[in-house]
Amino acid sequence: MPKNHCGFRFQVNYTTFVFSGWAFRYKSSPSSAFASLACGLSAAYPNAKESKLFHNSTKKSTFSIQNTIMSVSNIKILHIDSNHVLLWEQLQELGFTNHQDFTSSKQEIEAKIQEYQGIVIRSRFKIDKTFLDKATNLQFIARVGAGLESIDCDYALSKNISLIAAPEGNSNAVGEHALGMLLSLFNNLNKAFSEIKSGHWNRETNRGHELDGKTIGIIGYGNMGKSFAKKLRGFDVEVLCYDILENVGDANAKQVSLSELQQKSDVVSLHTPWNSSTDKMINAKFINSFSKSFWFINTARGKSVVTDDLVEGLKSGKVLGGGLDVLEYEKLSFENLFIDSEKPAAFDYLLKADNVLLTPHIAGWTFESHQKLAQVIVDKIKEKYLK
Repeated sequence: MPKNHCGFRFQVNYTTFVFSGWAFRYKSSPSSAFASLACGLSAAYPNAKESKLFHNSTKKSTFSIQNTIMSVSNIKILHIDSNHVLLWEQLQELGFTNHQDFTSSKQEIEAKIQEYQGIVIRSRFKIDKTFLDKATNLQFIARVGAGLESIDCDYALSKNISLIAAPEGNSNAVGEHALGMLLSLFNNLNKAFSEIKSGHWNRETNRGHELDGKTIGIIGYGNMGKSFAKKLRGFDVEVLCYDILENVGDANAKQVSLSELQQKSDVVSLHTPWNSSTDKMINAKFINSFSKSFWFINTARGKSVVTDDLVEGLKSGKVLGGGLDVLEYEKLSFENLFIDSEKPAAFDYLLKADNVLLTPHIAGWTFESHQKLAQVIVDKIKEKYLK
């Protein structure tokens, strides 16, 4: 067994248990693995071999470890969406039992969900009251993403089911994407590239704007809003934030009232979750409440915006340009745009507008965030069971 000055690391096989910050695995019976652990600890600390306190504490620790492993090994987790492989591998190494089912219908999953203590999802279907009533042994729902709108959160909590999300995992990606959209709009990058591909070299009609001296208003100052504000530190801009929670402002953004944000902002970036309070929040009344014409960025949720009203704002000049990573027409799974094939008139306008930039809900969708989201979920599940 390899050792260093901190103690012993036992490399056996697959199932893992934790002792004093070390991760251990076993392939033999748990009892033999714990016996090996006790012997290894005695060897690691030779001066304490005759110490009754040492041997007593070792027995107590071994007993505690055994209880923890037995508990974790009884936790069965169902993965119903594909995610980064590290999520599966690390949970398995920690001793959890993983099963996957990426193809069964919601009804088919409901028929067997009572067998599981945990479920890992992205957005394949809604975890509603019907589903939760059948999940009689469920202890947690882990969503590999930021929002929890696909879950009946109140009902889940009433059944003592823990809700786990990972907004920390893709906040950096969202912040970078929002900044990229803003710079592209300010400098007509999308429009200019399209014109060049069509054989037109137009300089004057593509004269841009500079961020320096502008006021950026961020609505929703959680993980995503804070990330965007951090990206703006290199620009000579004033950053304001509005949030329903008090005292969330920091060195990167000054927290103000919504009316002050609407009075001063040249740019508005939306970073709110989608819920009953934010549904259709960006409507004609909201847009016309701004003192100045403004650029609008949405990397949050499409259903928070009334697209027809946004288009009217673009037509009137009240909205100078829009960077939209999300649209109200998306399905809950975010994988497809429309439930039917009909294209709304407002969406058709967005497709043709030179001052609009659209992306397919990819603001948090990077190779790095793919891994970080999975790691955050693993860490939170580990914290729940292996404190």
